[in-house]
Amino acid sequence: MTSEPTSAEPAQPTDRGPPVIRTVAMPTDTNPAGDIFGGWLMAHMDMAAGNVAARRARGRCATISAEAMTFHRPVFVGDEVSFYAWIVKTGRTSMGIQVEVWRREREGEDTTKVTEGFFTFVAIGPDRRPRPLPEAR
Repeated sequence: MTSEPTSAEPAQPTDRGPPVIRTVAMPTDTNPAGDIFGGWLMAHMDMAAGNVAARRARGRCATISAEAMTFHRPVFVGDEVSFYAWIVKTGRTSMGIQVEVWRREREGEDTTKVTEGFFTFVAIGPDRRPRPLPEAR
């Protein structure tokens, strides 16, 4: 299943750089209906956002919230799934990170945005308490 790109949905997420995570959806990742389980996607989205957060914070971070999850299209077994994540805003200790998920069918080149969400992370110190973000590089 592919969708025609519109002005609101580019054909590829080229302005976001390379994906933070890229993987292949496997049969063990399915729900009872045989589609890729939404929880599998959310877990990988959290990992992608966490990777971006840890780089910006230069250390440990914790997920505070996952908001505005939108599932646009299903993901199927064999699809290559790419997770893009970028910082949208920062506070004293926290970061807001947008995540988009795109699929490429196994035997084709067409890509489709399937999911997106917004994650908030906080930088954590050795005492497991929030700590200020270091200056951006």
